Amino acid sequence: MASRLRLYLDLIRWNRPAGWLLLLWPTLSALWIAGDGFPGWHLTVVFVLGTILMRSAGCCVNDVADREFDRHVKRTSQRPVTSGAVSVSEALALGAVLALAAFGLVLTTNPTAAALSIVALAITLVYPFAKRVVAMPQAVLGFAFSFGIPMAFAAVLGGGVLSWDTMRAALPWPAWALFASNLSWVLAYDTEYAMVDRDDDVRIGMKTSAITLGRHDVAAVMVFYGLHLGSWAALGRGLGLGGWFLVGVAVAAVQALWHFTLIRARTRDGCFKAFRLNHWIGAALFAGAALDLALR
Repeated sequence: MASRLRLYLDLIRWNRPAGWLLLLWPTLSALWIAGDGFPGWHLTVVFVLGTILMRSAGCCVNDVADREFDRHVKRTSQRPVTSGAVSVSEALALGAVLALAAFGLVLTTNPTAAALSIVALAITLVYPFAKRVVAMPQAVLGFAFSFGIPMAFAAVLGGGVLSWDTMRAALPWPAWALFASNLSWVLAYDTEYAMVDRDDDVRIGMKTSAITLGRHDVAAVMVFYGLHLGSWAALGRGLGLGGWFLVGVAVAAVQALWHFTLIRARTRDGCFKAFRLNHWIGAALFAGAALDLALR
């Protein structure tokens, strides 16, 4: 039993929290902005646990979909499903249980948020297969990793009855502005991630933004960071956020510049380190916004 548990924890990347932290920080930022400050413990717990559960479920689906490709990539060849330590049916069953648990949490909010969670699940299921046909599948991942934002707004602002009117009221322009801004951030950090495996992905015929962008990959990553931070700053100022918010943006910008030094040589270790540390950019942006909202 203990050995199976260790395999399941490895399958959901329990010892590598960077993945769910990348999902968590923009979702918490959306909760705080939608609630004009602390949204309450109920919604905070729902979205923290829901983020962890859905990211874990996504790992199960991704590893099943990519099991034949992963065996040819050095970094992923020993993943539980790829190595055969966990069967496809086991991985899918675990993913289903985790997704249902996350859905149960969302049901404690309101119908609008619950309806959006179904869309989020559909995008999560589509993403692993986008890598076969889409030149920049990181854009598809961007939708999946950003969907906690409209769900957070809906949980705070949505009504008790699902309708177009309640949907529009629950998703004001800041929700979509933050969603679009976050897409740029996902393109930045997941391109760094794709740069780690570029040689292997070229050999096996996988499509990634690192391959599509070619020698412009580093410049594109920095442009994506610039778009994210610039649009985030404009959004915050448009909402009346001030000094502490801008401090958070500045701290995030310094980190983005540091990432340039990590990825410019395109080494596997440098690109992977940059990817793993990206959650600190999200943490800085959330901290700045949350502190500003608390003190104004």
